[in-house]
Amino acid sequence: MGKTLSFIDTTTRDGSQSNWAAGMPVGMMEVLLPEIDKSGFSAICSPIMQLQFKKIVRDLKEDPWAMVRMFGEKAPNTKKGCMLQPSLWPFDVVNYNREAVELFMRKLVEYGALQRVQISGDVMGHKHYDTFVPFCKSLGLEVAFALAYYTAPRYSDEHFAEKTKMFVDYGADVIYLKDAGGLLDVENVRRVFRIMLENNNGLPNEIHGHCTTGLADACYVEAMKLGCDTFHVALPPLSDGTAQPSVFNVVENARALGFDVNLDIDRLKYASKKLYAMAKEAGMPTFGPTRYNVAQYIHRVPGGVISNMTHQLRELHIEDRVSEVEDECVRICAETGEPIMITPYSQFVCTQAAINVALGERYKVVIDEFIQFAMGNYSEDSGYLDMDPNLRDYFLSLPRAKEIEARTRAQEAAQEMPLAEFRKQFGDNLSDEEFLLRYIMNGTKEIDVMREATRERPWRSFSGVDMPILELISELDRLPGVTTVQVGAPGRSVTLRRSKK
Repeated sequence: MGKTLSFIDTTTRDGSQSNWAAGMPVGMMEVLLPEIDKSGFSAICSPIMQLQFKKIVRDLKEDPWAMVRMFGEKAPNTKKGCMLQPSLWPFDVVNYNREAVELFMRKLVEYGALQRVQISGDVMGHKHYDTFVPFCKSLGLEVAFALAYYTAPRYSDEHFAEKTKMFVDYGADVIYLKDAGGLLDVENVRRVFRIMLENNNGLPNEIHGHCTTGLADACYVEAMKLGCDTFHVALPPLSDGTAQPSVFNVVENARALGFDVNLDIDRLKYASKKLYAMAKEAGMPTFGPTRYNVAQYIHRVPGGVISNMTHQLRELHIEDRVSEVEDECVRICAETGEPIMITPYSQFVCTQAAINVALGERYKVVIDEFIQFAMGNYSEDSGYLDMDPNLRDYFLSLPRAKEIEARTRAQEAAQEMPLAEFRKQFGDNLSDEEFLLRYIMNGTKEIDVMREATRERPWRSFSGVDMPILELISELDRLPGVTTVQVGAPGRSVTLRRSKK
């Protein structure tokens, strides 16, 4: 027998973010989770982080706390994890309160929805990891540090080695290679994965790829040969495209190489069939294998950001200018020190690029986050030290910069403000859930709209059935004790009997 590989399901989080602009309705997740939970995954990457809360409230008009409780109830057997940083505001790193962050995580644990935290370890510095990681451990959470792959000059062999050692020193339980932009090829998997293995002190390892360039499946095969333990995969139709590889193809390749897999593939095929039916019901697109795309190595915009950017440009009625925005992203990255195109920097770059293109004048309007970027609030990992000095001076000379600097000083004091005092800013006598939701949404306006939309039910329901009568027959066929079924209508009936094999 060969080595048994493990798998993490990303369908409801990164699959949705990459292929559906994080637009997977919670009702679809509710249908899928019981099947995913019983299929043998080592973990589920779930959409319970603060960014998903915003999407669910703002765009889907559904209840995120109800979603959190549902994840705990519908997937009790499988470890649930998500991307979390020591802040509820990843786009504004100084605007947070430490105790509020801890309360948010405690609530996720309380509802059985969080057993694993994934941290982008070489993206936003490590200022708070000495307190954040021990807090995660105190909750009994597995801590998985992501070593983010990128192609900028500072992402050298030395960088990957130093960051891997840093994760070990901070107490990582797992270290995984994360390729948000789909930029890895086989040669660089060999190079970077080996560096990670040589410096991870024997910790379990994983790989998280994206199919954006069409090379993720080949990269996963190479990682298998190098000794990778765990692979992040998704169910079709939320695999491939710009998301993770299909679990079915990865498993097929693993078995061809002699590895063992303890997944219930028949159950997963059944779940995938349901997902296709729900996608059809909701009018959502489906995806197949991705062709090689060399343009990805030029603009480097991650798949999840591409889908969100396209969605936003469509709302602005300028979806025909996506290629212009991608070209502008390349220019902005070069001018701002090549920030890694991963959350939050990819969102900064794409937002600023869209503004520049829409207004027809570069940097006529500068987003607050890029002013904070120029101030160095996102750490040396951001690349701000390599910014074009004239552009940095311009950002810092804007009238808005003085306001942000003053606000930053005030917010830094709020980071350690006692929670009881901090809560008062959002209203009196609030439940923990309501306080945290108002904090994440920065007010009540969008929450009120969501509450009106969910007055009768927290989310739209889905059957996961394409042809109901055939689905009924299929379900009954799964019950060995049922030998005869009679279906009747006025004036006629049909009897089905199980044949002897």
